[in-house]
Amino acid sequence: MVVLRRINQSNLQAISMKKVIIQGLSIVVLFFATLFVFNQIDWMTLFKVKENTKKTEEKLGDLYWKYFKNTSEENHNKFINKKINKIVDILCEENSIDRSEVKVHVLNENVINAFTLPDGHLVVNSGLILASDSQDELVGVISHELAHIELDHVMKKLVKEVGLSILISITAGNSGSDMIYETARTLSSSAFDREFEREADLMAIEYMLNAKVNPAALADFLYKLSDDDMEYLSWISTHPDSKERAEYIIEYSLDKVIESTSLLSDKDWKKLLVETDEEQNE
Repeated sequence: MVVLRRINQSNLQAISMKKVIIQGLSIVVLFFATLFVFNQIDWMTLFKVKENTKKTEEKLGDLYWKYFKNTSEENHNKFINKKINKIVDILCEENSIDRSEVKVHVLNENVINAFTLPDGHLVVNSGLILASDSQDELVGVISHELAHIELDHVMKKLVKEVGLSILISITAGNSGSDMIYETARTLSSSAFDREFEREADLMAIEYMLNAKVNPAALADFLYKLSDDDMEYLSWISTHPDSKERAEYIIEYSLDKVIESTSLLSDKDWKKLLVETDEEQNE
């Protein structure tokens, strides 16, 4: 009897072990089967996440540009707009940037500034053009702003500082003009995170090098605008640590092969300055 009981216990243990193994295998099979099914689903298409995000960004871009257009004077001078667009055209072409995604605007504003809005809106103030001692300095700033667009820094900044729910509310027309005003100020008068600024600086260097423009011009511009005596200053006041940034731009560029050229002719650059000054002082 004792032997039989021991045999029965052994059988029960073996059966129990088999059940555990079978259950374990079943769980593993079920896991991989479920994973396989989930991988076959195009979640982006199913929930239209990408499409909805793009639509939200497009609406935000339109709203913010409308705000700046209504609160500032847009520059409609054909020559000025053509030359600023030419700079953007060349930078995009030499860096494989989709030019159709970049919307360029020039404002008659004394403030030395350039900034980006959602959906690829790039805004250049006349004050920035006139504060540039060379066209390469202007190219440097525009390259920096293009980098912010390509790195999607604008939407990341808005989501972090404003909140996705508020942004959606704005596009749905559920927020007043005060909210648009405050969030617009976030884009034009406050800096990106230091990490974002460094990323944009380093990418701007590559953009300039690819367009055969010496990136030292961007460093020169940063050094120059760190002078507290400059009037109507915004771009540098919203981009802190300018001297430090200028130094690492120079350091990063030291081992690069630089082929210096001009994106605009000397004649066009001089005319751009003259006509911008005339437009701004009308």
